[in-house]
Amino acid sequence: MGRITLNKVTKSFGETQVIPPLDLTIEDGEFTVFVGPSGCGKSTLLRLIAGLEDITTGHIDIDGMDATAVPPAKRGLAMVFQSYALYPHMSVRKNIAFPLRMAKMDQVEIDRRVDNAASVLNLADYIDRRPGQLSGGQRQRVAIGRAIVREPAAFLFDEPLSNLDAALRVGMRLEISELHKRLETTMIYVTHDQVEAMTMADKIVVLRAGHIEQVGSPLELYKAPRNLFVAGFIGSPKMNFVEGAEAAKYDAHTVGVRPEHIAISGTEGAWKGRVGVSEHLGSDTFFHVHDTGLAETLTVRADGEVSFKHGDTVYLTPREDVVHRFDAQGLRIG
Repeated sequence: MGRITLNKVTKSFGETQVIPPLDLTIEDGEFTVFVGPSGCGKSTLLRLIAGLEDITTGHIDIDGMDATAVPPAKRGLAMVFQSYALYPHMSVRKNIAFPLRMAKMDQVEIDRRVDNAASVLNLADYIDRRPGQLSGGQRQRVAIGRAIVREPAAFLFDEPLSNLDAALRVGMRLEISELHKRLETTMIYVTHDQVEAMTMADKIVVLRAGHIEQVGSPLELYKAPRNLFVAGFIGSPKMNFVEGAEAAKYDAHTVGVRPEHIAISGTEGAWKGRVGVSEHLGSDTFFHVHDTGLAETLTVRADGEVSFKHGDTVYLTPREDVVHRFDAQGLRIG
């Protein structure tokens, strides 16, 4: 079991409150991602759940039991950090087994758990190597293995892929998602990368300045962002925003249109503009269009076969059925 509930939890450092009163429930077996810009409080929130930081007020329940005053080692949680924190003089086997040896577990059970973790993480062929003989992705798998052998109620990941290069990040993203499917254990994952959040999460918690801006599935946040902040944070490239007379046509203070929901043409359309930088990614091309009179730049996502040159005059047409409307306070209309 791994149901975690935060009830009116706050955190202050001196006179500064970094987590205002916050309520959140993470269901058993759920993959929940905390996402937001740097300094939004996501890592602090994770550390409060882990017990590595004391909460100021409120309480945290784990499987129905108040864990607010329970020390980290007794909460039944396992944390994986940005740094691998492996012992360089120990083999993979000994690194993974370390927390069990510290708990004075029976050696037969230690071997069983280590062998199982190594199999799940495809580390069996590297079990006798030392960390210096492994790639970054393999070292991260060892760190995850050290968490798996504890058979926790939940795994807590604090930006575990930030030290990896782009290709390894994608690979490890898939491996962690696959691991969640196999283990069916609660996972809480912290990242500032909204692509990681969108591709991995069952549920996303969007944070800003310690506040929860919105909670929902990736598609819920993509299709119905609650406010301008969520609309601009979720989605890559980010949503285009238009104000003024054009927004007034939609009875809104601001309208948002995602790059993939704008058609681009060289002959006709609702908005006229000039092509600036084009980003060719093969299957897709991102056109950054200027001089529309609507916004400094509008980003359009088009098929990779579409070709316009820098300086070309183009016409843009938004899909009316997926235009997002926001009021003067930045809240969603409708």
